[in-house]
Amino acid sequence: RAQSPINIQIKPLCAMTIATPPATLSISVQRPRIESRRIEPARGWPELALGELWEHAELLGFFVWRDIKVRYKQTVFGLAWAVVQPLATMIMFSVVFGRLAKLDSDGVPYPAFSLAGLLPWMLFSSGLTQAAGSLVGNVNLLNKVYFPRMLLPISNVLAGLVDLCVSLPILLAVLLWCGMLPGWNLLLLPIPLALIIVAATGAGLWLAAANAQYRDIRFVLPFLVQLWMYGTPIVYPLSLVPAGWRTIAALNPLVSALSLFRYAVLGVGAPSVAAVVVSACSATFLLVSGAWYFRATERSFIDTI
Repeated sequence: RAQSPINIQIKPLCAMTIATPPATLSISVQRPRIESRRIEPARGWPELALGELWEHAELLGFFVWRDIKVRYKQTVFGLAWAVVQPLATMIMFSVVFGRLAKLDSDGVPYPAFSLAGLLPWMLFSSGLTQAAGSLVGNVNLLNKVYFPRMLLPISNVLAGLVDLCVSLPILLAVLLWCGMLPGWNLLLLPIPLALIIVAATGAGLWLAAANAQYRDIRFVLPFLVQLWMYGTPIVYPLSLVPAGWRTIAALNPLVSALSLFRYAVLGVGAPSVAAVVVSACSATFLLVSGAWYFRATERSFIDTI
């Protein structure tokens, strides 16, 4: 509508200016524009709507910070659990697999070898487990306001990077204790981390959407994580896998991710370029298919949770 002026009469209060005519003040008041958006179920093939995720980047950061605070709320050690857990597991693996089973470690001390595999694995496993229960754990939030539901599992995966940053100094201390120092290979570290984040996000989207419909996922998830750990070179090096099977084993994105992480930190066990390409394609397929399945089942989350 057109702006309508408002006439305000200002009367003088002083007796000496009674003969002065009253002044007229014209003020234009502009009504605020209200934008409306209609939300309705998608028809046909679901769209990934990645632009919507970018628009809510600030909300994603808030969810990540909330997940970090909730994870260590009312705990005795707090964020120190990110150090205690991999350190205790490293000691156990070093005794069982390093001393008793005498597994090969590519010529490096087994404590450094096992810890360099445990840290990226814990980033993946914790992100996958937390993402799988993200929708069920936030059902009250889903019922009240609209936001891209995909932000919940993604934030749980990204929150694991904080634990990794806290535990990396422990890995450096173990390397110094073993008489080792990282070299220029450390510049390759973002590549395995990106593979792990992509794979954990893709698998987390699959499990989060499935967990909203089928509560059997909470029983399948620990078994799935355990099998995935045995199929990943954590306690054993990739060199123990026959050469003809390494490309097939690279269909597991964590095979190349963990091997490349070890190569960046320890300088040993570098995977082939073909294996890294296969793992990257596998992780990308896992992410795209997980996002598509999540979008396809998103319309029924409120009714099934």
